[in-house]
Order: sequence, then structure tokens, then C-alpha cells
Amino acid sequence: MLLVGIMLGPFVLGVLDENLLAVSADLRLVALIIILLRAGFELNRRTLHRVGGRTLLLSFIPALTEGGAIALLGPWLLGLSRLESAILGFVLAAVSPAVVVPTMIRFIRERRGTRKGIPTMILGAASVDDVFVIVVYSALLGLYTGTEVNVLWKLAGVPVAILLGAGAGLLLGTLLCWFFDRFNPRSTKRVLILIALTVLLVRMQSQIELHVPFAALIAAMAIGLIILERREEMAHELSAKLAKIWVFAEVMLFALVGAQVDVGIVWETGAMGLLLIALGLCARGGAVLLCLVRSNFTWGERFFVVVSYSPKATVQAAIGAAPLLAMRLAGMDTGPGEIILALAVLSIIVTAPAGAWAMSALGQRVLEVEPDDQTCKP
Repeated sequence: MLLVGIMLGPFVLGVLDENLLAVSADLRLVALIIILLRAGFELNRRTLHRVGGRTLLLSFIPALTEGGAIALLGPWLLGLSRLESAILGFVLAAVSPAVVVPTMIRFIRERRGTRKGIPTMILGAASVDDVFVIVVYSALLGLYTGTEVNVLWKLAGVPVAILLGAGAGLLLGTLLCWFFDRFNPRSTKRVLILIALTVLLVRMQSQIELHVPFAALIAAMAIGLIILERREEMAHELSAKLAKIWVFAEVMLFALVGAQVDVGIVWETGAMGLLLIALGLCARGGAVLLCLVRSNFTWGERFFVVVSYSPKATVQAAIGAAPLLAMRLAGMDTGPGEIILALAVLSIIVTAPAGAWAMSALGQRVLEVEPDDQTCKP
């Protein structure tokens, strides 16, 4: 899908219509919302409570370690300043829910790794990881371009944004349960209502953030979680409908991500860019293993979590070009922005397909299948 998008995109054959590319960001956002809603419908509260401590650690330590490693190595390998390297580090540090979530959902359905809560842990941590990375990246970019920003205040707002997002999602999910019980719309209408409300919530985030920190994507997952908790049969029905929509949304998402890829810029980064991405992933992998110290996971299961935390795609496609645009608007040298964009694109090409394949292959080998008659103990 990525390769098709690259070939049809404006930088190779130029077949895709400009109007489609103009709304590409909106279409990719809708696709991301669909996959996060699906993730919410697979988040069992008891399992999440059991692995909550590990989930919290995995939510920020690996991203912070990878971003920090790239910030340290960027000046040496690419000639960027320390702050430019830090911006690059937190563009690259986000894991891709669009790559990770479908595989984890499949493993939950197959009851593979569910006895230890491994897929649920990765689902929850990967989503919060993105919120944390985007907040840090925004603060660093504001510092670089001279925008007045309080980094410590923004970082302090991360838990507030997550809690408010989760609270809003739980409230909205509870209201939807009442609404669906009261008026009993068909499942197709329920799904359309669910998607529409979530898109509206995500669009309102920028207005809400003028007053309080808010994470709308966390709210999307919380909606699914509370519906699963209160109306399990309805949740499975809605999840099945979303899975059918995802068949189309997946093609749309990854093809349009591929269309953002400028092959020429990627080529210019060369071996140093690949080396920096690889070293960042090594730092992330070490941090993941550190988060799993004293867990009851086997070494194969720990390595599976490391691999699951490697794919890049959605966030990099969304924010990879933003530093370049910000530098251009500020009248600054755009060279560093071009390097950041090139590395964001290269990370997608290198890690998304390889990560998707490795997760599936390794999960089949190392994750234990839980018998159907055994339930997860809280």
C-alpha cells in the first residue's frame, strides 16, 4: 500500500488528483480514528488494570529514550544543532497505531498472549505514547521558531490531557449506551453515529486546548472501552462493523501516507540517515526491555514487545513536514526542516512494512495461545 502510494503520488507518476491530496490529512485522520475506536473495543478493563504499571512505563520511557538518543547523535551524524536534532528525535519517536493496532486486535481475537495481557498492554501504551511525543515535539518546535512556550507547563499538561480525554470518552460512551438502548438504531447507524461524534471530538480538540489540555484520541479509545464494559455484545457487533470499514480505510491511510514520500529527499539522506534511525530504535528497544524488568514475560515475549514498538507511519506522515513549514514561515533556513522531513519519510519506508511483518511472524512463534475455557484473572 505504501509503495502504491509512492508510485501514484506527486513525486513519482503524479497520478493522484490534487483535490484528493488536499484532503489527504482529513482522510488519514478519519482512518486513524477508526483504528483507535477498534482498539478501544478490545481493551478489557480487568486486563488493562493488571498490566497498568507496565503500560504506564511503556507510554513515555521508550519514546523519551529514543528522542534523547537522536538529539545526542544528530549533530554528529547529520550536522544538525542540538535543538534541531531534538525536534527530529520526537518526530521519529512515535510508534504507529495504524500498524500496531490491527495486529494486536488479531492476537486478542486468537487469544494469543492474552493470559499475560501482552496485546492489551501494547494497545494502551502505544496510544498514550503518541500523545506524549506530540506534546514534547510541539514544545520543542515552539522554542526553535521563537514562539513563546513553557516546556515544563506543556509536559505537566500531558497527564491532565490523558485524564480529561479518558474522562470525556467514558462519559460519551456511557451516553451512547443509553442512547442506543433508548432508540435502538441499527448497527450500521450506531457505527456512523460513533464515528461522527469521535471526528467532531477530535476537531474540537484545538478549541478545548485553548482552556485545558485535552487528548481526543485517548477519548476515542475510552468510548470503546466503556461500551465493551457495559454492553459487551453491542461492542463486539460495532467492532465487527468497524473491521469492515477498516478494509477500505487501511488502503486509504497507507496509500495516502505513501503519497507524501519524496523519494529524492529520502535518497539524499543516505547511510547516515539510516544509521541514525537504527541507533534510535536500538535505544528504544533497550528502554522497552528496561520497562519489562522483573515481569513474568519470557525473553521471546519481551523481544516481541520490542519489535511491536518499532513501526513508524501515521504520526511521522502527519507531522514530518510541519518543521519545514514552520521554518519557512519564520523566515529561517529550511535545510534542517528538509532533513527532518526526509528522515520521517525514511523511517516510514524502513520500519512500517518490516515492523508489520516481524510482529506477525514473531507473535505466532512466541506468544502462548490461551485455552478458550480459561479466563484472565484480575
